[in-house]
Amino acid sequence: MKKWIRFDYKEDKSLLGTQDGDYVDEFEGDLLENPKPTGRKIPLNEVQLQSPLEPHSIFALWNNFHERAEKEGQTIPHVPLYFMKPLTSVIGPEQTIYRPLGHQGRVIFEAELGIVIGSKCRKVSESEAAEYIFGYTCVNDVTAIEFLFEDKAFQQWTRSKGYDTFTPIGPCIATGIDTDGMRVKAIQSGETRQDYPVSDMIFSPIQIVSMLSHCQTLLPGDLICCGTSVGARTMKPGTKIDIVIPGIGTLSNPFDDLTGPQNVGHLFFVLKPTLFVGNNY
Repeated sequence: MKKWIRFDYKEDKSLLGTQDGDYVDEFEGDLLENPKPTGRKIPLNEVQLQSPLEPHSIFALWNNFHERAEKEGQTIPHVPLYFMKPLTSVIGPEQTIYRPLGHQGRVIFEAELGIVIGSKCRKVSESEAAEYIFGYTCVNDVTAIEFLFEDKAFQQWTRSKGYDTFTPIGPCIATGIDTDGMRVKAIQSGETRQDYPVSDMIFSPIQIVSMLSHCQTLLPGDLICCGTSVGARTMKPGTKIDIVIPGIGTLSNPFDDLTGPQNVGHLFFVLKPTLFVGNNY
């Protein structure tokens, strides 16, 4: 088993390595194209972790757990139900999740297992699917829940789940691990809010990869978020959310409703016309 990370170290940005206890073994090259070790060993406490993956695409499942389906009165789907998330929503460990500017409604966390595709994958069988999985990571599939149901004629999955900072990933991509017996937890400011077994999935990771590959070609670097079970809750400003999956690690992110990357952009858009008042532009 290896734990692949991306990190900053001093002046060096977006480096690649594997975690080895309290140290990081640096690698060079592309994560999914046989990277080579550089021989440099760096203390883990001196690096700043980034998202371990810059995904090619992000697929996210809904209604993929028996317990949640039963609790919410949902029918059991016969195929995975999924949507897409924008790549600009990705952040890494310890980076802040921000409430969308002007949004006063609920923003909820969802602890999920993430599948990272390692090679091009099209119409593969369940028996073949494992060969195309590079590894697994922790995902927090954040949702501005009121936006999802704002339009009665159309549920806005991409909008409600696609804001900047709404897809924390990390702390690593773990390879060579078995999802059998795995549990996924969400801990909010020290209190366990979600704690569910991967075995309760309606579609297992292997089945998900196989079935999605019959809908479209999956490419190296694609991320598939496996959906969440019961216990997802509202985040409050100033709190921290930990997504914990043994064998992978803990993905920690604070939540705030102050200015974030998207908010700065919206703020500039609002203010820009007033910058030139009195000038002939």
